[in-house]
Amino acid sequence: MSQTVARALTIAGSDSGGGAGIQADLKTFTAFKVFGMSAITSVTAQNTTSVLGISDLPAEFVGLQIDAVVKDLGVDAVKIGMLSNKYIVETVANKIVEHGLKNIVLDPVMVTSSGDPLLNSDAQESLINKLFPHTSVLTPNIPEAEVISGLQISCLEDMKTAAEKIRKLGPENVILKGGHLDNSSDAIDVLYDGKDFFEFKSLRVDTKNTHGTGCTYSAAICAGLAKGLSVIDAVKKAKEYVTFGIQNSFDIGKGHGPLNHFWKID
Repeated sequence: MSQTVARALTIAGSDSGGGAGIQADLKTFTAFKVFGMSAITSVTAQNTTSVLGISDLPAEFVGLQIDAVVKDLGVDAVKIGMLSNKYIVETVANKIVEHGLKNIVLDPVMVTSSGDPLLNSDAQESLINKLFPHTSVLTPNIPEAEVISGLQISCLEDMKTAAEKIRKLGPENVILKGGHLDNSSDAIDVLYDGKDFFEFKSLRVDTKNTHGTGCTYSAAICAGLAKGLSVIDAVKKAKEYVTFGIQNSFDIGKGHGPLNHFWKID
């Protein structure tokens, strides 16, 4: 017997190490029982220690992948990750408008956990001007939020101030992730919807195996929105999923190992 299923599209780069990017997104969609589809923007030669190389796909071909998915399969929510250059950014923005795509979760990927750049400097302005206004949920970490807001973030109040400033750039909701706030025993994320602040707390896990955490978090939020959850409920479930994934992470590779995307699957 046939059945319907929520559909989520990830527009992001490929991680050959399997812990982040497209690979992490599709694993996360599966864990949430959402049908995952992809439009690959870049291919990386990457592992747990470094990025050895990046090859961007032509922007036109990124757009063609989006067309192929939308016109046949349909899309309930979109997660956007690594876009790499301004031509891909502009193409993705144009396709969102052309197809009237909704429930856009944007992870403003700029650098890897090991410090390797993933977004060219000339693409940052395009990302803010072209994509932020179409974004339902923006998910920067603290280093990314500092770049976007121009503010230094060292405490919870700084996070709230930055979230307010970033939201004025266009996104409906900003969830600022506090994992890099080392002076806190909790990992606290702050959601700002333009009116109220919401805090999502979990105990900080003492592990180096956090590769792909940001990709996974935004993909989990996207999966929740695809299934019709509110932003708050989607973030709650995403926070729980990522926390347990880190607590049960895989100790593989010589650097930052990946979290466990499978713990939720029976």
